[in-house]
Amino acid sequence: MGQRQRPLLLLIAVLCGAPFMAALDVFVVNLAFPAIGRDFAGSSLSDLSWVLNGYSIVYAALLIPLGRWADAVGAKRMFLLGLTLFTLASVVAAAAVGLPMLIAARVAQAVGAAALTPASLELLVRTAPASRRALSVGLWAASSAIASALGPVIGGLLVELSWRWVFLINAPIGVVLVIVAARTIPAGGHAAGGRVNLLAALLAAVGAGSLSLALVEGGSWGWGSAPTIVCLLVSVAAVAGLTWDSRRGAAPLIPATLMRVRTFAWANAAMALFSASFAAGLLALVFWLQDVWGYTAVEAGLAIAPGPLMVPLFAVGGQRLLGRVPAAYPAAAGGLLWAAGTLMILVSVGSTSGSTSGYATGVLPGWLVAGVGVGLALPAILASSTAALSPHHASTGSGVINMSRQIGTVVGVSAFVAILGSGADAASPEAFRTAWWVVAAVGLLSAVPALGISTSRAPVPAPAQPLSNTHQESSTPQERTSR
Repeated sequence: MGQRQRPLLLLIAVLCGAPFMAALDVFVVNLAFPAIGRDFAGSSLSDLSWVLNGYSIVYAALLIPLGRWADAVGAKRMFLLGLTLFTLASVVAAAAVGLPMLIAARVAQAVGAAALTPASLELLVRTAPASRRALSVGLWAASSAIASALGPVIGGLLVELSWRWVFLINAPIGVVLVIVAARTIPAGGHAAGGRVNLLAALLAAVGAGSLSLALVEGGSWGWGSAPTIVCLLVSVAAVAGLTWDSRRGAAPLIPATLMRVRTFAWANAAMALFSASFAAGLLALVFWLQDVWGYTAVEAGLAIAPGPLMVPLFAVGGQRLLGRVPAAYPAAAGGLLWAAGTLMILVSVGSTSGSTSGYATGVLPGWLVAGVGVGLALPAILASSTAALSPHHASTGSGVINMSRQIGTVVGVSAFVAILGSGADAASPEAFRTAWWVVAAVGLLSAVPALGISTSRAPVPAPAQPLSNTHQESSTPQERTSR
């Protein structure tokens, strides 16, 4: 291996490893919920859901403004700041003495994750040679999908020691990544300056938070009660404000020119729907195995492991397909397979809900099919979403697609909590069956916008023309025909 190739591989490992760690943390706490609940007595399922949703909401709200700030102050500086904050906040989460402290630490983790994620993609696009750029971006996209799928497995193994290890494990990994990143990431790149739209970022957080609050608490408040209706109206008003900001704002959080790129717009819709289905389906299986079948955390993690094993295999295969077929095909196929796998689980466990002996025939086949769907859908959507954007817009574009992903996650988790409820029958098989029907329906629906991602072969993520006005074209003839 040549001397030049070694630094490039190390650079790719760092720039993919940090967002992998951040994405892993979105789902790794799923298996820790029962253990956290036992340590913090009196915490309900809706209370515990904020350990996930607090992270996802802040992550979603800050991805775009911090992506824009990375464009302004320099991606390397933003990446190192975000990685350092994420690592320190992980230590605080591990030492939490109560649920409020844990949720606050998760919010701090989310700020760090939102800073490093878009900056890592910009650095990857800027530093990778043109011949390796498509592969590098594909690995970056695949690492996020693998992290989301592996979260419960790693979480289950760590919870066997203590739920605090779920967070503490980030400390040594984060320290190593910071040291290596500081030495290997080149100091060049642009710092464009400009204003970061914090008001629009606040609108994004309020919109996602109020919708999540309505879904999580609506069952206990009453779906027609004043608090629920107010939360829903606030969410709608926040979306309206973001839309106005995008079209008429002086420094819009989401530039309207980005959403005029057809592939980018459809990819965001597909990502939000698929992420909602994936988050709810994953959490449903975790709780089914532990609350209905009585699995321990490590048993549940190992039971979930075969599905994630499909993700890297088909993520790599899907990346190879992207150079030969339109990105829409693997993305849509992934949504369909995820829905099909969920339905297989739903049908199979219906007759085995009271017995753990139904795993091999009731859960495993459908979970393997669902894992194939994740491996095809998430990398295809992520990689194709920013392929039409210039390196200059890579941070902002990455922030938008990941915001769609996190908002989808928040809605999926909140909807699952709302369907399951918090009463005595919260863990009833009937409640789980209802949740799986919804998961399958939304997964199936995600295939519709996925088909609109591209009508041509996916473009290589080479530099495109800057999206500075509404008339500029992307850099590839294929992408121009797909708008």
